[in-house]
Amino acid sequence: MFHSNSIINCLMLISFCAVNALNHDEIYINPLSKSMIFYINEKANTTWKAGPSKFDDWSMASIKRLMGVPLSHMGHVNSNLDVVTHDYQDLPDNFDSREQWPNCPTLKEVRDQGNCGSCWAISAVEAMSDRICVASSGQTNTHLSTEDMVSCCHVCGMGCNGGYPQMAWEFFKHSGVCSGGNYGSNEGCKSYSIAECEHHVNGTRPPCQGETKTPKCKSVCTNTDYNVPYSKDKNFGQNVYTVHSEDQIRTELFKNGPVQTAFTVYEDFLSYKSGVYQHTTGNALGGHAVKMIGYGIENDVPYWLIVNSWNTDWGENGTFKILRGKNECGIEEGVVAGLPK
Repeated sequence: MFHSNSIINCLMLISFCAVNALNHDEIYINPLSKSMIFYINEKANTTWKAGPSKFDDWSMASIKRLMGVPLSHMGHVNSNLDVVTHDYQDLPDNFDSREQWPNCPTLKEVRDQGNCGSCWAISAVEAMSDRICVASSGQTNTHLSTEDMVSCCHVCGMGCNGGYPQMAWEFFKHSGVCSGGNYGSNEGCKSYSIAECEHHVNGTRPPCQGETKTPKCKSVCTNTDYNVPYSKDKNFGQNVYTVHSEDQIRTELFKNGPVQTAFTVYEDFLSYKSGVYQHTTGNALGGHAVKMIGYGIENDVPYWLIVNSWNTDWGENGTFKILRGKNECGIEEGVVAGLPK
């Protein structure tokens, strides 16, 4: 007699085989399906776990819009940047910026890009905010404004329709970024005007469907209780650069704090729940910019520790791990960073 779980597994496997009946050389399974989850968790012999996703109800166009780095740009995110080389030093096997600099509150934050392809802006200002605090040894805490970056950096790209990480750091260097809290916070000069929404899971926030327009750039502080003029509230970077190789990225994190990076998102990533992600199945959806805050080893698998911008109820409390040392999905060749003034 078959148990019900066995019957369900068999049905999912039959569905998976039917998808692949026409081509035995390639594995393709419908994204977000039970068959994909079953394949990742039971058949792929991989290092991470998948699970149900609220993206089940999304259009693929809406999902792709969240990937805010044009896929055509992924091969040269930082191709013309100066390359910084650190003297090699003995590094710990596991490193988490949140533990290294406990007096920097922005390090512990996971922002929400809402229904806007602003990952390029959010991950940039997150890392910039962190680096201001790290450079001051925890004495200066500034929450830089996603709103200012996404709406006023006209050379950065297309606002909510995507942008370029390198240009975000150039904007920080040449134009500066004002302070600003998250949606509804009324903190700093300009709070983020795009509402939080539900990424992947059921919850109290509205769904992330539709297309939010890029906010208009305003050269004034929009938070009524903030008394510092916009022009006086700007924070600046002093340089923009990249680092190459696994050891150089590890050293950069250890010395100067989080970096921004970009990677190619494949369909299986939408179902990520835990573990060390590596591409298992599915087509490319787009480029996605994120904040890298550390590295480590889990079950003998080396990983990078990444903060996403889909709120804390996604992944592992808003973070994910991705395979380290293999340039998985381009994660190691997309690093952009700089030091604050």
